[in-house]
Amino acid sequence: MPTIVTGAGGFVGAALLLQLAEPPTVLHLAAADWLERVEGTRFAGAVVIHLAARVHARGDADRLHDRDNRQKTAALARAAAHGGARRFVFLSSVKAMGEETVGAPYTPQTPPEPRDAYGRSKLAAERELQQIASGSALEHVIVRAPLVLGAGAKGNAAALVRACDSPWPLPFGAVRNRRSFVHVGDLARLLVACGERPAAAGRTYLAAHREPFSTPGLVATVRAALGRPARLWDIEPRRLEAMARLMGRGESMRRLTRSLEVDPSAAERDLDWLASVPLAGAVDEMVASYRAERGR
Repeated sequence: MPTIVTGAGGFVGAALLLQLAEPPTVLHLAAADWLERVEGTRFAGAVVIHLAARVHARGDADRLHDRDNRQKTAALARAAAHGGARRFVFLSSVKAMGEETVGAPYTPQTPPEPRDAYGRSKLAAERELQQIASGSALEHVIVRAPLVLGAGAKGNAAALVRACDSPWPLPFGAVRNRRSFVHVGDLARLLVACGERPAAAGRTYLAAHREPFSTPGLVATVRAALGRPARLWDIEPRRLEAMARLMGRGESMRRLTRSLEVDPSAAERDLDWLASVPLAGAVDEMVASYRAERGR
């Protein structure tokens, strides 16, 4: 079946291309003429896998995220529905649900409470897609991903590797949190399954490895891959958060001290999918690519 992919040049997109049996049609939604490109695409019988998104924004974050995440997703979904696409697979984010879990992991049935512009725009895009699909023959599937790890990971994951590549202690020894992750290759396999399997139609799935990590466990794993001792310093998490708030970094610190765990059992049950790459394997890939970029 024909496949149409957005965001093919990104971290997840590169992994997805390796999983597809045939080269897809690639749409570039960052181009100035993105709408003309969408409207000129042949959608008949195709599976659309929509990865392109704005993750960060400077200035008017709500407007920029809404434009690039909600509005572009809606325009693509309308064109796909009108053009006769078979299915639309949308890579959303766990941030559409919130920032923290307490006591139990998120499930697809958890009421969403996004806390930032990115999360709000992703949830709004999900709802636009659902509405468009409900009025047409277009099937839709939503995949919410947590932290995605693997070779070439950017953002917070890359920043953590850089922070670990030093002899200095890091103050996370007293943190006792649980955070979900998924390896980029496992996520790509899930996206392909969502495009192919009849059982996926109309469903929302959470992508994650069965074993979450703790922040001190992640730091120790990264430093071991770098050939460094763990060197974790015990500071009470609430104190870390208070100090970070004074520096305007409270939100970033909470990602390291709080839990954010998701339950992938629906995808495992419906699609015979299982995230197979453990934390150590994903970290080894990240460190290898980090060293390659630095020439050592």
